[in-house]
Amino acid sequence: MAGHTQNEITIAAPLDLVWDMTNDLERWPQLFSEYAAVEVLKREGEKTTFRLTMHPDENGTVWSWVSEREPDRATRTVKARRVETGPFAHMDIHWAYEEVPAGTRMVWTQDFAMKPEAPVDDEWMTDNINKNSKVQMALIRDKIEKAAAGQRPAPALAD
Repeated sequence: MAGHTQNEITIAAPLDLVWDMTNDLERWPQLFSEYAAVEVLKREGEKTTFRLTMHPDENGTVWSWVSEREPDRATRTVKARRVETGPFAHMDIHWAYEEVPAGTRMVWTQDFAMKPEAPVDDEWMTDNINKNSKVQMALIRDKIEKAAAGQRPAPALAD
């Protein structure tokens, strides 16, 4: 068995702003509530290899892993995968962006499988990722919409 999640949100902001903010890896600790640090290890063209470190969990455990991420602005997609898989047999991530009348639709798809010796199974992790993705996407939406509002020109004053 394997796990699969797909979550989406519409952000009332231009695609370029959503793209730029969500693909600025070094600023992820300010965008996501779960990440304490991002360390870029290597850049090759558009591909970035980086270490993500989370804030301690309820047991005080700090989770960290290395991932690769390759954005393709022309197709408005990002492919990523865990290089250091930890409890995952594999973790493949796909982000897609689409301009819609209300702003930008962002879709996160994750395909993964847990290792047999992992402390949780595919079903548990699917549920966990689905819950957490909704929380993180809402936080990201709010931060980007706030940034977008700051970029809009002030209304003209009536004479």
